[in-house]
Amino acid sequence: MQAIGKAFIAAILLFSSLHVLWAQEATSSRTFDLVITNGHIIDGTGSPWYSGDVGIREGKVAAIGNLSAAARSRTIDSHGMVVAPGFIDMLGQSELTILVDPRLPSKIYQGITTEITGEGGSAAPLNDAIVQADREGYEHYHITPDWRTFRQYFARLEKQGMGINLASYVGATQVRRMVLGDDDKQPTPAQLDQMKELVRQAMRDGTVGVSTSLEYAPAPYAKTEELVTLAGEASKFGGIYATHMRNESDAVLPAIDEALRIGREGHIPVEIWHIKVAGKANWGRMPEVVAKINAARAAGMDVTADTYAYTAWFNSFSAFIPPWAHDGGDAKLVERLKDPAMRARIRKDMLTPSSEWDNEWEEIPGPEAILIGVVQNPKLLPLQGKRLSEVAKMWNKDPMDALFDLLIEDNAFTNVAVFGMSEPDVALALQQPWVSIDNDSSGTSPEGILGQEHPHPRAYGTFPRILRKYVREEKKLTLEDAIRKMSALPAQRMRLTDRGVLKAGMWADVVIFDPATVHDVATFENPNQLSQGMEYVLVNGVPVIDSGKMTGALPGKVLRGAGYVP
Repeated sequence: MQAIGKAFIAAILLFSSLHVLWAQEATSSRTFDLVITNGHIIDGTGSPWYSGDVGIREGKVAAIGNLSAAARSRTIDSHGMVVAPGFIDMLGQSELTILVDPRLPSKIYQGITTEITGEGGSAAPLNDAIVQADREGYEHYHITPDWRTFRQYFARLEKQGMGINLASYVGATQVRRMVLGDDDKQPTPAQLDQMKELVRQAMRDGTVGVSTSLEYAPAPYAKTEELVTLAGEASKFGGIYATHMRNESDAVLPAIDEALRIGREGHIPVEIWHIKVAGKANWGRMPEVVAKINAARAAGMDVTADTYAYTAWFNSFSAFIPPWAHDGGDAKLVERLKDPAMRARIRKDMLTPSSEWDNEWEEIPGPEAILIGVVQNPKLLPLQGKRLSEVAKMWNKDPMDALFDLLIEDNAFTNVAVFGMSEPDVALALQQPWVSIDNDSSGTSPEGILGQEHPHPRAYGTFPRILRKYVREEKKLTLEDAIRKMSALPAQRMRLTDRGVLKAGMWADVVIFDPATVHDVATFENPNQLSQGMEYVLVNGVPVIDSGKMTGALPGKVLRGAGYVP
């Protein structure tokens, strides 16, 4: 009996040692494409850094641990650097610029490997009327919009290749324009059914949810009930409701109530884009906003937000004009600005405080708080980078007349940076555990037609600026928590279950950088400057930045939502 027992133990020991040998053999015999050694791994979850090697094979993280004996095609020695998941931009705006320069240098030099886009308006669906109405934008970028559905748009992206991964919402404004155009009117039941079908189609094509941008016409014409209905359709396909709220200034709390109502009645999680309190009269109100969202979360509401953490926003200059004057689209708006009686009415509305619309003129200290960014009319290019106060002086006009005339000259295309937030409010929002990071700017480049624009510096600087300013200099976030806000938190919100954390089996979107030196370079005066400090950026296991230099590789993927039907 004793002999049988000894034989049994010997067999177990033999099996155990063989199992270890087999495991070692499996690790060493299968060559890794790439092994990252000697780094401080910050995995995205918020946990403290740990040491280890990261083995990548076929675009995915295959192993983490001591891989010193493992065969590999290439080694990256990341001694003294952080190895972290690639950053996820929660609102990226690159749906057109990715067709101009698919490498998206401004994004990858920030460590961004995935972008979510589609703010109220979206790349699709399209019809001939929308293409005609938006002609200036397509011509500005020399793009032929040869798609009509998201399926066709995504196919075009995949055919040309892309430097980062991209996912998109379907815009509620886009769906409204497909059925109702740019007019201030309400849908009939039959028209609402058409809009619902467009949302369903987009979700089947792979969008990740439905979005609104309720400050910009024709979006303000949509009533809450219409938005609940469209959000409810996206919810059936596992979607999210994301919103640039109806008001981010005097009526910011009622605007949050509306977003929460849409989430509740549409049975859908809510993402509040670029959370802020705008306008000097509202400075110091971020604690109220935070308290309201904390209360909603405590009551079981799935609501989160994101921020770009600058004190200036960037939007269409035409957003300064009250919504009624946009009825019928940009051409009608320009007509009204040329009509003296209409112009007088617009001026009166802009000078009258109101919680009925987001009156940006009332939110700024004066015309010096508006910086002209992007123009379409080549004659206006010298104005890019100038303040409205300077333009008014150059033109010898009252600042509001200068605003109106600039819109007329540029067919209402102009984009501007607006200085209207306070730093303590911005920092408090950034510190909330449910706030992730967005760029709220399209991917761009210092070269070519994109380099002729004068964007907000956030287009180039958001993520490294947060690592420099709020982590390294001001210590308002730990490095681990900042990276969580840039990776695991947005991945969790967007249900990207195979990205956002460094662990075996996940897609190898990876950044390697020195936390002591990574920094933004872009300024409001000189924005077209790439951030510095990202030594390596891998998208699906392929370096798009290698030893600090762009490779030109296009390994990105279209990331489709849960409702996608191949």
